[in-house]
Amino acid sequence: MGAYLRKDTAQIKADLEHVYELFPRLRERVKQLAGTLSGGEQQMLAMGRALMSKPELLLLDEPSMGLAPILVDEIFDIIQKINKDGTTILLVEQNAFKAMSIANRVYILETGEVASSGNSEEMIHDESVKKAYLGG
Repeated sequence: MGAYLRKDTAQIKADLEHVYELFPRLRERVKQLAGTLSGGEQQMLAMGRALMSKPELLLLDEPSMGLAPILVDEIFDIIQKINKDGTTILLVEQNAFKAMSIANRVYILETGEVASSGNSEEMIHDESVKKAYLGG
């Protein structure tokens, strides 16, 4: 953000409406200062702001960190919607099972190098991955 200013007023309004559809709580809190929002609401705001730039690729670093379990499910549902709408998602997440459950492709990093990779279905059922990262 900050690299350019959008001038397409009608499309900006449409994009903002789309963000409010994804994150109805933001519409409810539209007059509230960002710093006074809950952790989950701040995460929604950060994602909404990023979506306003109409990215082709959205990088998400630990979107579930510190959130209540019900909000984690909500955030992951929204991530899937964003992806289905055509935005590629690169997700870095400690909650391995949750991340793998929505991913198309999985890369497991150990000390900065790819230790394992594959499609999510393969990785969830891989015995070494289960043992090391999924508690199985």
